[in-house]
Amino acid sequence: MKVSKFQHRNKRHARVRAKIKGTASIPRVSVFRSNLHIFAQIIDDATGKTLVSNDIKSVKKTTAKGTKIEKASVIGETLAKKAQETGINKVVFDRGGYKYHGRVKALADGLRKGGLKF
Repeated sequence: MKVSKFQHRNKRHARVRAKIKGTASIPRVSVFRSNLHIFAQIIDDATGKTLVSNDIKSVKKTTAKGTKIEKASVIGETLAKKAQETGINKVVFDRGGYKYHGRVKALADGLRKGGLKF
């Protein structure tokens, strides 16, 4: 039986999530990547609450043009600024089963550039 890309990603994501847990002091940054957009949110797994979230729609005015990688970097920087406003300085990065390159890596670099530590 042929396994789809979606099923492969879900298996990779399950492996990653088995090792990563977000706490109140060090929350988890979760990434979702679609064909056009990228979404990121900071989650406290102990309570199951989203603390801060960001996507391209919230920063679209500043990044109307540019590649998807450039937009992902800007999303990471703005998410880091929002997180620091709420008192979050340290996070755990959950790549969501995606390979760590391209837009996912650009988002992580943007988070680091914005001042968050992994």
